[in-house]
Formats: sequence, C-alpha cells, structure tokens
Amino acid sequence: MDMNELAGRVAAGDRRALARAITLVESARADHRAQAVELLEAVGTGRQALRIGLSGTPGVGKSSFIEAFGKMLTGQGLRVAVLAVDPSSARSGGSILGDKTRMERLSRDPRAFIRPSPSQAQMGGVARRTREAVALCEAAGFDVVLIETVGVGQSEVMVAEMADLFVLLLAPAGGDELQGVKRGIMEMADLILVNKADGELMSLARRTRADYSGALRLLRKRPQDPEGFPRALCVSAAEETGLAEAWEEMQALAAWRRAAGHFDARRAEQARRWFEEEVRQGLLARLTADPAIRDRMEVLGAAVAAGRTAPGKAAAEVLGELGRQ
Repeated sequence: MDMNELAGRVAAGDRRALARAITLVESARADHRAQAVELLEAVGTGRQALRIGLSGTPGVGKSSFIEAFGKMLTGQGLRVAVLAVDPSSARSGGSILGDKTRMERLSRDPRAFIRPSPSQAQMGGVARRTREAVALCEAAGFDVVLIETVGVGQSEVMVAEMADLFVLLLAPAGGDELQGVKRGIMEMADLILVNKADGELMSLARRTRADYSGALRLLRKRPQDPEGFPRALCVSAAEETGLAEAWEEMQALAAWRRAAGHFDARRAEQARRWFEEEVRQGLLARLTADPAIRDRMEVLGAAVAAGRTAPGKAAAEVLGELGRQ
C-alpha cells in the first residue's frame, strides 16, 4: 500500500489501517523501516492526545484499572487508545499478548483501541517502537493514549520519557515510607494510585496512601509540578471508585503544565531524546549488520573470554574500526 494512502486512512480513524500501521513500524525489516519512516512523515505531528504512562508491579491490577478507567473516559465521549507492552521470554522471545482478553469490556468499546506489543529485548518497560505507535494513535484522532508498561519495578522509567503524565499503581501494603523515597521510578511519578481500595483492604489502602503521601513530601520539588504534586490517591478498579477524582487530578496537572509552558517543553525534549535514541540504535544495528565488524567482534569476544585482552581495549578497537568506515 502507498504510505500516503495508509496515512490518510489512519487520519480518517480506520482502525484496521491503524493496526496495520503499528505492525509496520514495529517491524525490524529494513524495507519496512524505510516505509515506516515515510508513513510517520506523512501522518505528521498536528494532533495531540494526552499521553498517560502507567506502571506498577505485576499483580497490582494495571489491566483492571485501565479497563475501568478507559470505560469511564469513553463514557464521557473520549476516544481512548491503549498500548500495552507484554514481557517477552528471554528463552523463546515469545509474548502472551493477552491484554485484549484481560480487558474484554474495553476491547468491545467502539471508542477504544487496544494494541498489545511484545517488549522483545527492549529495557525500561516499553517496546522500542512504542513512541511511533503513540504518534500513530494521535494521528488517528484519539484523545487519550494509555501506555501500559511491562511492570518490572523501580528501574522502569522509560515510559516517563514518552508520556505527558506518569501514573504509578501500587497495592495496599506495598511498601513503607522508606520504600517510597527510593530513587528511580518513585521520583518520576506524577500521580500515585493505591489500587484495590475496597472491602477489607480499604483501611490498609488508606494507610498506604498516607505513607506514600508522607514520602512524597520528602522528595525535592520539581519545577514542572504545581503545589500539591505529585500526590497519592486511593482507587478501586473493581468497584470503579476514585477514578473520576484521579482523572480530574490528571487534567488539572496537564492544564497547569500547558499554561506554565512545561507541557510543550517536555514534548520538545522527548522528541530530541527520541532522535538521539534512534541514532544509538542505528549504530548498534550497524555492528550486527556489517559482516566484517561482526566477524571482528567474534574474534575479539573470544579473546576477551580467554583473558587475552581487556574488554575496554577490545571495545575501543571495534569502535575505532566503525569510525573509520
């Protein structure tokens, strides 16, 4: 298909075209990458959705929260895209990709679009082409794009580099104040939501929220935050309580950042980092695509493993050869 035609169908809200476009940008084939670049140029960057990254430990209820939250948003007339990243097996490379099954009600909603993608070898909780999938969803006219990460722990911060808001989901009794002030994922969060705040867990959830609220006050204030942010709230995906309040807080924070100029500045910085990451990934691809360099790496790798040369010296030699090309 002509890329301009595909871009036009995506812009018209054709869901099949959007799915096909995301499949194209996720492909690692060289000819598909060339087409993907052409497609992204064709769709442009005119439309903007509110990008919300969601992270949390496995079992915290990310999928349940997204389904309940997404249904609330579509009930308000908004169009919602969900980009769910599933972990890939380190042995087989396969992924389950069961998010549509876990979000059965939302997957049937005509105002929602759910796309599961494998993380493959990408670190940071997202897939390598998630940024491009977000751009395509924006071009398709979605109002909110929810990016659900793998859910691996405190180092999972890459989603914060492609979202306007970063929401961290926690379970009741998931940690104390000492856990809350640890560096990494905690200090990246704009909003902390303690899920499963219902039934017998209600009092425990409230206590956990209070613990994290206290921990957040100990963190250094960020220039992109108004007074009172980041903050912690209680929600229940099962009973669908607290969702409206969480959405109001997200909208208030996004509106304040737009008025203060932080929103556009953050988008610009994210685009710059996207460019730099593409350059780094391109250089890594050249190391494996060039037969001479690949063979040289095999020889040097064997020498390093045998203790005949230092890893740093061998790496410098490979990079020197790459620079002379």
